[in-house]
Amino acid sequence: MENNSYVVKMNGNGVNEKNALNGNGLNGNDINHKTVNGSVYTAKQKSSRQRWNIRPSEMSNNTLNPIRAIVDGMKLTPNPEKPMIALSIGDPTVFGNLPTNEKVIQAMKDAIDSHKYNGYAPSVGYQKSREVVANFYSCPEAPLESEDVLLTSGCSQAIDLAITVLCNPGDNILIPCPGFSLYKTLAVSLGIQVKLYNLLPEKSWEIDLQHMESLIDDRTTCLIINNPSNPCGSVYSKEHLQNVLSVASKNCIPILADEIYGDMVFPGCKYQSMASLSSDVPILACGGLAKRWLVPGWRMGWILIHDRNQIFGKGIRQGLVKLSQRILGACTIVQGAIESILNDTPQEFYHRTISFLKSNSEICFSELSTVPGLTPVLPSGAMYLMVGIEMEHFPEFQNDVQFTERLVTEQSVFCLPATAFEYPNYFRIVVTVPEEMMVEACARIREFCQCHYRPCSQDSNELDQ
Repeated sequence: MENNSYVVKMNGNGVNEKNALNGNGLNGNDINHKTVNGSVYTAKQKSSRQRWNIRPSEMSNNTLNPIRAIVDGMKLTPNPEKPMIALSIGDPTVFGNLPTNEKVIQAMKDAIDSHKYNGYAPSVGYQKSREVVANFYSCPEAPLESEDVLLTSGCSQAIDLAITVLCNPGDNILIPCPGFSLYKTLAVSLGIQVKLYNLLPEKSWEIDLQHMESLIDDRTTCLIINNPSNPCGSVYSKEHLQNVLSVASKNCIPILADEIYGDMVFPGCKYQSMASLSSDVPILACGGLAKRWLVPGWRMGWILIHDRNQIFGKGIRQGLVKLSQRILGACTIVQGAIESILNDTPQEFYHRTISFLKSNSEICFSELSTVPGLTPVLPSGAMYLMVGIEMEHFPEFQNDVQFTERLVTEQSVFCLPATAFEYPNYFRIVVTVPEEMMVEACARIREFCQCHYRPCSQDSNELDQ
């Protein structure tokens, strides 16, 4: 049977024109050429594939959450004689002691009852909802309009969009060490190199500015600043943030400001958004409802575009809009409720949450400060406290992963090893648990350390003298 090429004219009279192209198909390769409304395209013959060969994409292979990779590899068998106390989960709702405010709940009920928010919204969010967020966060030093706001499916999507719009494969970004693991997860999956700049525990986790600047090169496209910090619980002063902005300005590097814990600072500290201090550095500020309003499962986040000098220009804005269209935006019910959530939540709710977190942090810090071999760092905000392990005093364990693994086995207390944040020989404690649970957990950690602590030889000599 002949293998001939045909031209099929969709708007014609159905006449087949045999051998219309080079007699035996293009170059004799048995490729059919067809015209649709006058356009010619090629249609290769069907694949001769005879076996299944389905492989995961490179992006999926390159996607790794360090926390899951470490935790899933740990042997976590709690002591059956002691109830488990998990100090590892950054979800303030887990223990039920930190409910959101009734005004927040009512706003959601009203949005549902209105039947106005059951359909699709624009991928960047409803215009009215974006306007509400803009008004809530706008200030004279960093004014915002609705066009400067994109609503996202949680702060994590906001961070994803911000990294994706600023970086190409082969570029690099600067992220804090220790720092939130999602930054690296997202970047590496996109073929973006990660460079870790050091935070200084002896200076309440301030940024080592000299080290950070030394990492910048021609392919650096983004500097990530997380303030207040996960996992450190640190809050940067105005002066320190201004120094960071000076480095970014000098090197013409835009900033991604992860401010999901914005305003969650303890009395005596003041929170400053990066944008309110910037005169020229363009900033994509990422935030959301998850932590301050205690509703992480509602998946409402946002990007605030601060670009008074039009350095981002139209390109970055249009890029964010295009990227937002990949999943059609944030939950519409929450968008319908957001005006009431932001404007009607009483200040007392925020104060009560902050007061609880501060009290728990002080209890934890006070208790662990007197435990031989541990060095806690007092936080100033957010929901976390980092504790250093003087590993030389715990020779049974090679690292923080083994230390925290055994802590679960013997005391049923689970703290996240800071190797998950690229910072070995520390562990992170979440301070959202009920107070009595925090006290009990600290007592168990003390008992564990007393059991395994060993003085160094130098310490022994000093004691003998």
